[in-house]
Order: sequence, then C-alpha cells, then structure tokens
Amino acid sequence: MRLSSMIAATGLLAGALVVLPQAAQAAPVRYEAETSPAVCTGTVDADWAGYSGSGFCNATNAVGAYAQFTVTAAAAGAATVQIRFANGATTVRSADLVVNGATVQNLAFEGTGAWSTWVTRTVSVNLTAGSNTVRLTPTVSAGLPNVDYLDVDAGTTTPPPATNALYVATNGDDGNPGTLAAPLRSIQRAVDLAQPGHTIYLRGGTYAPSTNLQLLKNGTSSQPITMRNYGTERVVIDGENMPHTPAPVGGSIPRAERGAIHIEGDWWRLAGLEIVHGPYAVFALDVNNTVFDRLVTRDNYESGIQIQGASSNNQVVNLDSYGNRDPRKNGESADGLAIKEGSGTGNVVRGARLWNNSDDGLDFWMFESPILLENSLAWGNGFNRWNLPDYTGDGNGFKLGGNGVAANHTVRNSMAWGNAVGGFIDNNNPGRHTIDHCTAWNNPGTGFDFSRSSSTLTKNLAVANGTAASLGSTSTGSGNSWNIGGTWSLASADPGTITGPRTADGSIPSSTFLRPANGADVGARF
Repeated sequence: MRLSSMIAATGLLAGALVVLPQAAQAAPVRYEAETSPAVCTGTVDADWAGYSGSGFCNATNAVGAYAQFTVTAAAAGAATVQIRFANGATTVRSADLVVNGATVQNLAFEGTGAWSTWVTRTVSVNLTAGSNTVRLTPTVSAGLPNVDYLDVDAGTTTPPPATNALYVATNGDDGNPGTLAAPLRSIQRAVDLAQPGHTIYLRGGTYAPSTNLQLLKNGTSSQPITMRNYGTERVVIDGENMPHTPAPVGGSIPRAERGAIHIEGDWWRLAGLEIVHGPYAVFALDVNNTVFDRLVTRDNYESGIQIQGASSNNQVVNLDSYGNRDPRKNGESADGLAIKEGSGTGNVVRGARLWNNSDDGLDFWMFESPILLENSLAWGNGFNRWNLPDYTGDGNGFKLGGNGVAANHTVRNSMAWGNAVGGFIDNNNPGRHTIDHCTAWNNPGTGFDFSRSSSTLTKNLAVANGTAASLGSTSTGSGNSWNIGGTWSLASADPGTITGPRTADGSIPSSTFLRPANGADVGARF
C-alpha cells in the first residue's frame, strides 16, 4: 500500500518521530461509589468488567433510590464533577442531581451499549466549604445506571479527611501520627501502618528513598488499600538512590529489589503517581485485583510496569510510560508495560501510552492467560536513544507473547506507529488472538504480523509500513485495509493532540490522527 501525498508531505520517517516528555498531569479527586462514606441504596457489584476500584453501585431500580457521595471542598465555589456510569439498557435513565439536599439539575443517562461499557458525564456544581453531599436519585422506575465513581476538580477541592487516611509529606516526620496537619515523612512508614480500607495520601514533591518501597500486605474486596497523590498535587518517586540504577551489563537484580515500588499484595490501588529512575518503576509479582491508575513511569532502568507470576484481575488504566531502558541487557528488556512470565485471568490494559522505550511498547512475553488491551498507543519504541553498546532492543509497538506459549489475547482500538520494527506482532504466540479496529502506520517492518498464530483480524488499518500484514494459514482477516485494497489517505498525520496532555478524567484526548480520510469504519478512533 503506497503512502498518499498527504502523508508523505509531513516528512515524518520511522525513528524520526520525537515527542517531548509531558509533565505528569494532576488528577482530580476520585470518590469511589463502593468506598465509605459513599452510600449505595442497592448493592455494590463487580460482575461487569471495566469499573474502577473494587466495584460499582448497582442501585435499586426504583424512584427514591440513590448513590450518594461525600465531597470535601477547601473553599466555596464551582466544581467540575465527572460521573462515570454504564447503562446497558436501550432506554435513557433519568436522575436528579442533588447537592446538599437541593436538586440542581436533571441528567439523562443514555444507553452505553453494554453494562461493561463505561462513559463519563461532566457537570458543574457549586460546593460549599467543607463537607458536601452529592446524590444521584432516579426519576424513573428503571432506576439509575450503574455508577462507578465521581471525579471532582475545583482547584481548591481536597480529599476528604478521614480516620482511615494517612498523609505523607516531604517535610513530615515519621514520629508524627500521619494526619494532614502532622504528616509522616517516609512513604514506607505509611505503607507499614496502613490497613485494609486505608488511603495513603502523598503530598506534592519529590521523594527519593534509598531503598525501594515494599507493598507486601493485602487489602480486601470491600476495603482495598489506596496510595495516591493528594488532590491535584504532583508526586514524584525518584529511585535514583536505590541499588541497581543501573545494574551493570550482564548483571541481575534480586527479586525483592526490583521496582522503585515493589508490590506482592492484593487489592491495592495506586493512582496519580510519577515514578522515575528506578530498577523498574513498578514491579508486581503475584498480584491480584489491583488497579494502576493514571501513573507516569519514565526514565527507569528497566520496564515501566512489570506484572508477572500468578496475577489476576488487575487493571492498568491511563498509563504513560516512556524513556525506559535497561543497560544491563543492552536494551533488550525494558518495555513501557510488561505482563509476562505468568498466568491469571481478568487482566485489562486500557488507555495506555507507551513510547520511546528501549525494547517494546508493550510485551506479553510468555504470559499464559488472555489479556484485554484496548484504547492504547505505542510509538517510537526500539531506538537506541541512550547509546547503549551492542544494542538489542526489539522495537515493536505491541508484542503479544513469545516462545511458543499460547494465550488468546484481545486487542481493540489501538495504534502503533513509528516503532523501530513492527506494529502488532504475535511473536510466536500460537494462540487465537482477536485484533479489531487497530491502526499500524509508518513501521518499517510489518504492521500486523500474525503469521504464527490462529488469529482473527477485523477492520484494521495498515498504512506506510514495510509490509501491511503477514497472516499465517490459520489466521483470517476481513474488512481490513489490505482486504479492501486501494490507496488510503489519512485525515491527519499530526500526533500532537493525541500525545499531548490527557483529559481531566485521564483519558487520551480525541483527535483525527490516523483516521481514514474517506471516513471508512477501519482502524482505531480516539
């Protein structure tokens, strides 16, 4: 497939697409529907995938039922509230939005197509200083949609002070009780004190511990342990003072010392943190039911996040992972995100951006169970940006396994472009992959390489790659650009918006980047 003159005029060649690092985006304050003091007049369920935290509110289908949140504001004023919901019904579900006992507006929650399809509705409300109640109550007998959380951003909005909160600050003291007024100094001290249901709030600043953080205890399904930034403050955990930063060429890193954050516990939630210069940013072994939400993992001496071992039902949501490299293995091992060398069902990657890593953007090497990957981007991976000797980085956007280990992965609505070698590759994973509505552009190797698996590819777009697609005799494709034929022009070859600051809820901003100029329903959409 030849590249149209529209795209050729951009002058962007493989290996030349450079995106400047983005500063970590401050997250709004999140209030989960399943976490006290929130109230759900119904049940807290977890039977539909894609929710945040440990569940969602499935309110009773009746007028008068409600999902209620307690929101704390430092000062009176307008606040932006994002309501995340799913409505698998075909009819609109209407509800009153009630703030501090007064109905402020009526909201129509449209059908989202499935109960596992979650969307956000943004509204503006006025809050008073201190504690506020925000309630959704249905005006129709069909009840509310399922409600996942509220994200609240008013600039002056702060997390709720609670007895189950611990606070850490760079000017704190480990002899303090860990309150907002008298915070702790070290993150590890807060982790050691935390019990199920606790939230560890990290105040803004850079933390530079000399040993890695060890998260070895468990939360529970109803009381996960959360560690997150406070309000919208930027928190950086810098691992440069830790051992193995970097490890020598050919060296090894003991298991317990892998990761600036090392986690071997279940039911955790990490949110709004930036982890840099570590021996891995996050190394997660035998973890279950854990959420990695709106993290930035950059410039580490191994992969940004690595999950391995017996690990199930984990969610990696809205991750930015870039500039990670591994001098000890000449660039062959550091991926933006790796879920590898293990097994476990229910793992989901959603909204990841993985770029300029020494090996691959994403790597599912030898993971034996299905993983869902959707709404994600990978670009610029596999180039030797660090002048490492004997460089061996593989340079694929999305690598779905390896070494003959079979697992059936699903990839939807994702893009790979400008990588050193390929876009999407089975990498000798002989499983049955489903690749739907994805885009590969400007990769010098193969856009979609599923030559050694039994995969199904539908409505994918391949433009300006060395080879559009390579499918083995047991893989099938329909409705893809190479099935349709012809010359494919693109609406935009400018990645500036899609690689820029994320939206307020952490999602990737909408753009016409790499959409077919003719409007065809082929390839990814953001």
